[in-house]
Amino acid sequence: MKSISRSHLIVFLALTTAVLFWGAVCEFENYLNRPLPLTATEEIEVARGSTLGVVIRQLAERDLLRRPLLLQLYVRLSGRGHHIQAGDYLLGPGTTPLDLLDMLERGRVRTFGVTLVEGWTLAQARQLLARDAHLQKVLADVPDDRLLQALGIDDQPGRRPEGWFFPDTYVFSGKTSDRDILLQAHRRMLQVLEQEWRERAADLPYRSPYDALIMASIVERETGVAAERGQIAGVFVRRLRKDMLLQTDPTVIYGLGTAFDGNLRRRDLDDAANAYNTYQHSGLPPTPIALPGRAAIRAALRPEAGTTLYFVARGDGSHQFSSSLEEHNQAVKHYQLNQRRADYRSSPAAKSGQ
Repeated sequence: MKSISRSHLIVFLALTTAVLFWGAVCEFENYLNRPLPLTATEEIEVARGSTLGVVIRQLAERDLLRRPLLLQLYVRLSGRGHHIQAGDYLLGPGTTPLDLLDMLERGRVRTFGVTLVEGWTLAQARQLLARDAHLQKVLADVPDDRLLQALGIDDQPGRRPEGWFFPDTYVFSGKTSDRDILLQAHRRMLQVLEQEWRERAADLPYRSPYDALIMASIVERETGVAAERGQIAGVFVRRLRKDMLLQTDPTVIYGLGTAFDGNLRRRDLDDAANAYNTYQHSGLPPTPIALPGRAAIRAALRPEAGTTLYFVARGDGSHQFSSSLEEHNQAVKHYQLNQRRADYRSSPAAKSGQ
């Protein structure tokens, strides 16, 4: 009788232990998959070198994580969480402790994006970076003529930085600065320019890739319809070969800087003091006038063949191309005479005597 009672007790204790264990496992599972107490999106910062234990404690102190010992116990038993990545993380309603652990281990940090637009000037790009609330500002007080030096890429003192930054969308996270973005954009421009230069057409009137970059910036500013890039580049390349003035409005406007009020006047086109005035100075302007994209760089290095030497804006972003001055004058009469020009895409006219 006594042995039977002992057997019953052992079975009872075993069953009780199993039930308690199963209940603990279920509670553990529920906890790990139960959303954190979040009613709105919360941002957390994981500093470089932080351990998971530190992060768990910080979350508990902010009441973003309840029963932190359970998560610490799971981490200890599972062997997870030894390597977490620093950065800024967003925790939204519905995020569970397991989601949190996955985010930290995989480095799914909060990211931001900043877009440098094709055809923008460097001044416009820097204004955008200065306004971005997520970027640290370390170049805000650095003038353009010292920018390359501040970036550590000034191999020619006094070299202007215009055009040396590739227009694209740059994704970043954590402690990223305006300097980081510009360095990335500069490296990207060097890469693209080198790639396209290797595949350039023969007998181009450029002394170096920098000349191609200058031409690409003009093509970028002149192009209103993407399909015309090659044609526009072809016009300018043929004009260079024939020693004709480029006579392109965007270069004049760039040289005017903040003095440009939206109207390009005859006195502006006659002003030889403007080094960027391609109505007065032959060849390419001293520097690029904008940030050219890959398509404009490719067009400058592989211009469309043909005989056209002139083009005039139609008013819808496209252009009418002509091979002779007579055709060009007729096109100007048709599209622009007594009409206010809608933009500043140039219509190169022949140099006197040509």
